[in-house]
Amino acid sequence: MRHPLVMGNWKLNGSTHMVIELIADLRKELSTVTGCNVAIAPPELYLDQANHQLAGGRIALGAQNVDVNLSGAYTGETSATMLKDIGAKYIIIGHSERRTYHKESDAFIAKKFGVLKEAGLIPVLCIGETEAENEAGETEAVVARQLDAVLSTLDATAFNDAVIAYEPVWAISTGKSATPAQAQAVHKFIRDHIAKQDKVVAKQVIIQYGGSVNTANAAELFTQPDIDGALVGGASLKADAFAVIVKAAAEAKRA
Repeated sequence: MRHPLVMGNWKLNGSTHMVIELIADLRKELSTVTGCNVAIAPPELYLDQANHQLAGGRIALGAQNVDVNLSGAYTGETSATMLKDIGAKYIIIGHSERRTYHKESDAFIAKKFGVLKEAGLIPVLCIGETEAENEAGETEAVVARQLDAVLSTLDATAFNDAVIAYEPVWAISTGKSATPAQAQAVHKFIRDHIAKQDKVVAKQVIIQYGGSVNTANAAELFTQPDIDGALVGGASLKADAFAVIVKAAAEAKRA
């Protein structure tokens, strides 16, 4: 049985004081919750602080990005080995904000995926379509293209111990969200697409939903058979809201 993952992407938000307070509150809110894996991805500057505060708890440390190089003259970059050394486990790649603002291509993101696998880290591969692509009926074609960048350079077994986050770009930080039925349809397509290469891998791969996940819509999203948790943005900055989402995922697993 797949174990859901709820991961908080803090994006460009944080301070020393905020990290102390938010992690303390999260640990308190989630101390008795079981049945759902939990991770947070603070900004890179606070990863070491967060790692120390998470020690001995059940919340895993994640990061928001990684470079394809392991060392060398690459000013401002952070390698997979550095992230592993500092205690990170889950690494977000391919987020639409990286694809848009930093012009990261499918091929470049697939390279990051391979680097993370080599380092023994868990890639959280973000995929999803823009509003224009959605309205043009191109959702499946876009998602397949983004998956195929990994499937063609590695193979389906690369998705063992990996996470896929389906995040329709039109739903990120907009307040809009795909309906549970819409999200489920795309999640099933993703699983079926991987199954063309390997049915066993497709059955076990964790596929999260992301895109304005909140306390109001989380429970219904998690009742869908192919939605295995969530990649949470804004709601992850509030311990009580994030805890509601985690508890909803855990409850859906028990149902």
